Amino acid sequence: MAVEIVYETHSITEDNERGIATGWLPGRLSERGRHFAARLGERRRDDGLAAVYSSDLHRAVETARIAFADTGIPLRQDRRLRECDYGALNGRPVAEVAAVRARHIDTPFPGGGQSYREVIAATAGLLADLQERHDGQRVLLIAHSANRWALQCLLGGGAIEDLVDAPFRWQEGWYYTFPAAPRDSSATTSAVDRTSPKLR
Repeated sequence: MAVEIVYETHSITEDNERGIATGWLPGRLSERGRHFAARLGERRRDDGLAAVYSSDLHRAVETARIAFADTGIPLRQDRRLRECDYGALNGRPVAEVAAVRARHIDTPFPGGGQSYREVIAATAGLLADLQERHDGQRVLLIAHSANRWALQCLLGGGAIEDLVDAPFRWQEGWYYTFPAAPRDSSATTSAVDRTSPKLR
């Protein structure tokens, strides 16, 4: 069997609205972000979710709590769903971080940060645990850009070298299965075939 994974980004933050790359800083949802977090719950609460896993960074926890606090769906936090640690660049302008992302695929960000390969490795460990706990079930992940890229690399056939500089296109969830179906099989269901657009 397999785990069906629905991935959603955390809702809009004050930093998003100001053009700040929050990284490992907590972050806080904006008023608009709280509104869209509530809408996330309305869209997903009847999806047959066994659990909701979020990053343990405040903006993702806040998104999960607003969306699902009154549903009875278990809410779990996992640090392996954290955004990439930008080290000395946590909290710097997005443009400043975006300009050097491609340099940190294998080399950690300066100042004690991570590389994107480290995020992918952490995500692989999470997927193995999800299979053990939720085989045959559907779970929702609420996390950050680097985690979506990691899932696309591990389950959707993407290359991190292409993803770090690709334009962001927000949508109402990304869909994956783990273990992924063979690439040449008509049964493959990873990524976008059941998605619809939404606001970030």
